[in-house]
Amino acid sequence: MLGAIIGDIVGSVYEWHNLKTKEFPLFRDDCFFTDDTVMTIASADALMHGCKNDDFIDAYKKWGQLYPNAGYGGRFGSWINSDDREPYNSWGNGSAMRVSPVGCFYDSLEQVLAKARESAAVSHNHPEGIKGAQATAACVYWALHGKSQASIRMLVEDRFGYDLNFSLDGIRETYQFDVSCQGSVPQAIAAFLESSDYEDTVRNAISIGGDSDTIAAIAGGIAEAFYKEIPPHIKDTVMSSLPAEFREVVTGFYVRCGLETHVL
Repeated sequence: MLGAIIGDIVGSVYEWHNLKTKEFPLFRDDCFFTDDTVMTIASADALMHGCKNDDFIDAYKKWGQLYPNAGYGGRFGSWINSDDREPYNSWGNGSAMRVSPVGCFYDSLEQVLAKARESAAVSHNHPEGIKGAQATAACVYWALHGKSQASIRMLVEDRFGYDLNFSLDGIRETYQFDVSCQGSVPQAIAAFLESSDYEDTVRNAISIGGDSDTIAAIAGGIAEAFYKEIPPHIKDTVMSSLPAEFREVVTGFYVRCGLETHVL
């Protein structure tokens, strides 16, 4: 979860000013949290307070309205500010960037996949929106439970049909901004698969350009689960920058999952 938030904040300044290199300052004075962080907090909040369909809807609307200027997509922004509780068939990567808490909340893959579907389908009920959320949450689960990077690659390809037969070097020069799950989740997973540690994952994700904050959020959530730690200076920089109510949700969620060492 915190791995996704860090990825979002690091990537926030590069979303509209893409880089095509891994050499950049990890934190700049103008870094900020975006909708990826707000909705990740909302997912964790929903899981801790019922984790049913209505709980996800209530949490997304509640946190979205508390932070209305976080950079939501047009349709999602309209949805969170309306009385409408029906989904709108989105295939956007918003379902994947907010799902990392699901991957570490449950003890079985079946539970993770079912809840990832539910968390996505309240808004992103298009099959691609659901698949992106499930694939991301499954990667977090597999990573947390000791699967190797090679195994995760094969599992993703077999279970979800994503083609991961490419390298970041091979796509870096031509990859463009793409907010669809199908056009950003495989790339985010690849950023993790080619990494050597948590920070390297985030640098990989941002180095290909595109929807940088979201790709780094998706990749960062998986990397945290796999490497089991985030360098203290990175973790502390982000935790100290978050609003108190965000820190409360993050800390409470990790305690609930028995993962206190990730943040405390």
